[in-house]
Amino acid sequence: MPLIPASEGSNGFTTPRPKVLIPEKVSPDGIAILEKTLDVHQRKGLSPDELLSIIPEYDALVVRSETKVNAALLTKGTRLRVVARAGVGVDNVDVETATKQGIIVVNSPSGNIGAAAEHTIALLLAVARNIPDGCSSLKNGKWERSRLVGVEVKGKTLGIIGLGKVGLLVARMANGLGMKVIAIDPFASPEIASANNVDLQLNLADLLKTVDFLTIHTPLIASTKGMISNSELLSMKKGSRLLNVARGGMIDELALLAALESGHIAGAGIDVFTSEPPKPDSSAAKLIAHPRAVVTPHLGASTVEAQENVSLDVCSQVLSILSGDLPRSAVNAPIILPEEYKKLQPFVRLVERMGALHTQHYAGRQAKTPGQHQTFDLVYEGEISNIANTKPLYAALVKGLLAPISSPDTNVNIVNASLIAKERGIIINEQHAREPTSHPYSSLVSLRARPSRSLSQERDVPAADTPVPGPPVTEQLIQGYCSDAEVFISRLDRFATSFVPNGRLLICHNYDSPGKIGVVGGILGKDGVNINSMAVAPVNETGKKLGVANEALMILGIDKDVSPAILDSLKGEQGILDISCVTL
Repeated sequence: MPLIPASEGSNGFTTPRPKVLIPEKVSPDGIAILEKTLDVHQRKGLSPDELLSIIPEYDALVVRSETKVNAALLTKGTRLRVVARAGVGVDNVDVETATKQGIIVVNSPSGNIGAAAEHTIALLLAVARNIPDGCSSLKNGKWERSRLVGVEVKGKTLGIIGLGKVGLLVARMANGLGMKVIAIDPFASPEIASANNVDLQLNLADLLKTVDFLTIHTPLIASTKGMISNSELLSMKKGSRLLNVARGGMIDELALLAALESGHIAGAGIDVFTSEPPKPDSSAAKLIAHPRAVVTPHLGASTVEAQENVSLDVCSQVLSILSGDLPRSAVNAPIILPEEYKKLQPFVRLVERMGALHTQHYAGRQAKTPGQHQTFDLVYEGEISNIANTKPLYAALVKGLLAPISSPDTNVNIVNASLIAKERGIIINEQHAREPTSHPYSSLVSLRARPSRSLSQERDVPAADTPVPGPPVTEQLIQGYCSDAEVFISRLDRFATSFVPNGRLLICHNYDSPGKIGVVGGILGKDGVNINSMAVAPVNETGKKLGVANEALMILGIDKDVSPAILDSLKGEQGILDISCVTL
């Protein structure tokens, strides 16, 4: 969703460079991407109170797993546009509050998959062969071969809870070790599981009683918190082993401690804990101290390659979002396919400009019905009608409609656009018109607007092509198209045109008679207003048939604002019907 660009606003005015706060260690490669166009502040070791006090200054926050991005922090971060989690899980981010605030939350869903899967296998082998105990024993001058007899993993059954990207890669690696792999995941594709020699189970109970090794690869949510506790551990075979390189809290640490102590569970490889770092005398600290537990300090993603990958990924997304582009892998926004992402980019700009143009150009008409809710039909024709996910365009329209009448810190984007539209009484109907069209454009976007009415009233709404004497027509129409990366407006109500919706524009509705351009230009010139560009919009063919061929629009690009006195002077000229100033 478009935001304020890093160096220049859409109306040509210079804006401060957005500021990014990075309170944790992030790979320098990613930081280098941001530093080219953004002000990056690396502030490691901040306390929660210190972070809360400075967050209002920043447009973006990049964190790993230690920083708790809670509701208080998000609410205080009034300038925040994006929170980037350099990793997969986002359980340290209050996504619900971020969504309400219109803050995009992005992560790196694939940057550390390989590292997490490899660490799982490393712990599996370490637990099976008593490698850490053997290393420590030997370093202490002992030679305890008989005490340190382990088990082979070949031929053993590995149970996987969560067959996502990490779980599936673990399955492939385990297959390479000669293990039998079974899994449970209600969202897993049976075809993909079968292709990777994974036998999907119907329920957790069936899986637990079968496995020799159990590994967990799910997010920490309400349904997975404490999912492995006393009853689940006791249902596993005596001498089985347990692994967790996902999130702390899914295994009841005290229950696992008791199972290790009794010998029912022969060993555990744990990389994540309920408290990190573990608090003294906590369940995590007691589990870490147990001799049958092989433990690491949350190293699942701690490889040079993984840190570089996730840093490059999330930092490039932060740069993209703050530059006005669409998010690639937002947690709280729909996923945009790369090919759709590329096609939508210019249309996002177009629709936002159409919305801003509507609010400013028709402001006088809307003022006559204060508080009346609006209904907008956003119609896609041509190639763009074949793109299923047009939520970015919906969000762009909401932002464009509200930006001219909202405070600068109002944040409208793909995350919260639907919620804001509902609060403001804005009804938007998206329509994909896939039937053949007669217009010459490969894609055309139409915005029709009218006051929201009951169904019986809707029947009496005049069309945009219908001339209405006296007050302006109740339905307004704006159409536009894209040519490469440039956007154009091709129609305003019944007037055919072609102009770039950018900068300051003076839109003059007048009778189409000689001398009008000179009159307007002369009045502006006396006030020191220079005309940079001009487009003339005659009535289209439908208007001519309806007998209004003697009207036209002048769209003038000007270099500065026009004073109210000059506007009044223009409106008082004979033959000028209406005039409006817009800034896009």
